[in-house]
Amino acid sequence: MLRTRVIVAAILLPVGLVIIYIGGWGFSAFVTLIVGLAAWEYSQIFRGSGYQPALVVAIAGAAALALGRAWNGFESAPLLISLILIISMTYHMFAYERGRDQAGTDFAVTFSAAIYIGWLGAYLISIRTLPEGFWWLLLVLPTVWLADSGAYFIGRSFGRHKLSPRLSPKKTWEGYLGGVVVGTLGAIGLAYLWQIWAGPEFAITPLQAALLGFLLSTITTLGDLGESMIKRQSGVKDSSNLIPGHGGVFDRIDSWLWAALIGYYFILWIVI
Repeated sequence: MLRTRVIVAAILLPVGLVIIYIGGWGFSAFVTLIVGLAAWEYSQIFRGSGYQPALVVAIAGAAALALGRAWNGFESAPLLISLILIISMTYHMFAYERGRDQAGTDFAVTFSAAIYIGWLGAYLISIRTLPEGFWWLLLVLPTVWLADSGAYFIGRSFGRHKLSPRLSPKKTWEGYLGGVVVGTLGAIGLAYLWQIWAGPEFAITPLQAALLGFLLSTITTLGDLGESMIKRQSGVKDSSNLIPGHGGVFDRIDSWLWAALIGYYFILWIVI
């Protein structure tokens, strides 16, 4: 399994780097595809528990929020969220009238799929549109990957105390704390390297990099655990099998969603 994961990651990583480098509508289209697939998986997980979210509304809503962010930032967000809300409600009212007694809960799943995946995922686009956004993304996302990898290998070697027995029995406090250390130090190292390559335009102090790495490493684990909560409720291991060795798209971006939000506002409020 680990060998498959490494091979697939080695194939996808260069593709992702090229897309991030291209930026603009090419990158935005890629993020839109990613959040659309994740919203589909999110909805399918709940369908495994007997719920019936509106797949088209969930996917289109998540995609619309990403495209809206690319088009005019946050300006279109109130209108888009309002439209997703009323369209979702209308769809499920008709479903209830046709005999679907759990339509109210179905509505909540549809709306949350679009908002949770689409709204948070769109922050990847927001980071890319910042000045030196290419380098900021290459700081935020790899920091999460380093923290996750550190937590995995340290937890596997030294883990004794379970972090969250019900949500994720394999995660340990030792792994979690190890991941925080690796992520924090990794952010400092990455910031130093990117400043050498990018030049003075990419400006972040070692203290700021350490704080960003610490925040990402400590908080984004909640995104992973949140997805575990959803999957365990439905009794599934992976959100899908779209990515060999990695599960589904939602499995890969569960931490990215939180990282994009945290990274964007940290950069905007603390660094720039």
